Amino acid sequence: MDAHLENKVLIREFNEDRDIEVVEKLERNCEIGSKKGISIITNMMGDPLCRIRLFQAHVMLVAELVENGELVGVVRGCMKYVGTGSGGRHVKMGCILGLRVSPKHRRKGIGLELVKAIEGWLVKNGAQYICLATEENNVASTNLFSLKCNYLKLSSLVILIQPINYRTKDPPRDIKIEKLSVDQAISLYKNRLRGKELYPVDIDAILKEKLSLGTWVSFFEEEDWVDLHNKESNEDFNIRTPSSWAILSIWNTCEAYKLQIRRAHPFKCFHATLRHARAKVFPCLKMPICDLLQKPFGFLFLYGLHGEGERLGELMKSLWCFASKKAGTVKDCKVIITELGVSDPLKDHVPQGPSMSCINDLWYLKRVNGPTDDGDEDEDEDEDEWTSNQRIGPVFVDPRDF
Repeated sequence: MDAHLENKVLIREFNEDRDIEVVEKLERNCEIGSKKGISIITNMMGDPLCRIRLFQAHVMLVAELVENGELVGVVRGCMKYVGTGSGGRHVKMGCILGLRVSPKHRRKGIGLELVKAIEGWLVKNGAQYICLATEENNVASTNLFSLKCNYLKLSSLVILIQPINYRTKDPPRDIKIEKLSVDQAISLYKNRLRGKELYPVDIDAILKEKLSLGTWVSFFEEEDWVDLHNKESNEDFNIRTPSSWAILSIWNTCEAYKLQIRRAHPFKCFHATLRHARAKVFPCLKMPICDLLQKPFGFLFLYGLHGEGERLGELMKSLWCFASKKAGTVKDCKVIITELGVSDPLKDHVPQGPSMSCINDLWYLKRVNGPTDDGDEDEDEDEDEWTSNQRIGPVFVDPRDF
């Protein structure tokens, strides 16, 4: 992309050969205050592109001082194709991730220049909307996006974190938990996700990614799930579901972490990050900080949480317990994590015992282009109403963002 120069700062694309070590140093020196504090520990160091490389269209931009070539900021962006949850419409969504500015160069407009540059790239690539998330207590970010960049606050989310040593009960004997084939999971999600806001149209790519461990459903033994074991037929399987059922998929970050450990000693890489994570995540682990510094650390992310029926709560709790026990069999896994909208009814069905830790998020959205499919004026008005509501309902949180 074309570089541009303002306020003696050059915004250009990340060059792995010349920038990787400098970006890693910048990440370490930044006061981490992003929505995904724990994901920075496990994914960001050693792989600056990790949170965007699984998307077909992605970019990372850096801010460089013209006078001496010092790298003082970074931002990441990617393109998604998502459903809006109403009328079956799809939109091109640009996402901003991982905005960082060197502490000694803040309050100089560099963050704003990075946002403008990444927005330009996203618009150039067809974005109709741009979204982002930041921690609720990150005042600098919320002011930047809401006051200076005209983003609307749409919803609040909560990241739920639980250590795997939490004592979970075995599911009741009358509840069955079955693993779906990838094709069955794709079919069921596509059939049921239309009611979700911002669900990924490329759900098949997510479920086929090697970091996705699989998809499981739970239902009561007294009700059979038609064609569940017929891996070649999905028609009856989707239509004739039990009266109550639940589903979730599991994403594994532990292997990504191991790649980083080989690059450098954990203490050297994670010292700055731990200042943020200690207050957010580590207290619930009940492990000495020195052990966490020296030992590999990973987590399982639970995504695609969904279900139907009056007894959904019992079934979702059984799946959560199943996932916790499964995490105990994954090497270097310390916690399980999920993210849900505060308005998502499933939030009340996740076991929230004394070991559960929470991080509150805010989602922001801005419309940057009209619809591109058919130019229908009525549809255009509907999408204006979508942003003017300043709130979205239950969302499908994309595990690739972690």
